[in-house]
Amino acid sequence: MTHQLVDNTEAKRYEFHIDGLVPKIEYIKTKDKIYLTHTEVPQALEGKGIGTALVRQVLEDVEEKELTLVPMCPFVAMYIKRHPKWKSLVLKGINIA
Repeated sequence: MTHQLVDNTEAKRYEFHIDGLVPKIEYIKTKDKIYLTHTEVPQALEGKGIGTALVRQVLEDVEEKELTLVPMCPFVAMYIKRHPKWKSLVLKGINIA
């Protein structure tokens, strides 16, 4: 199941739109960095892999835009810990154990 990632720059968040619900990852962007601050998946969509798919697509977008990642959200940090290939995007000096 693939969802269309939307970069809602006005609201400063990445979104999926699923059956009227909006799972999202909020961010703060600077010139060359992106701080992923909060992930939220509506309760009706929990446990379906939506959050994981959202994080993966956001990381692909961050990589494509050549931004340096600062994962402030614990859910994003845990995803990177479980998928170490994404550690190359993370700002040097930030330890994701």
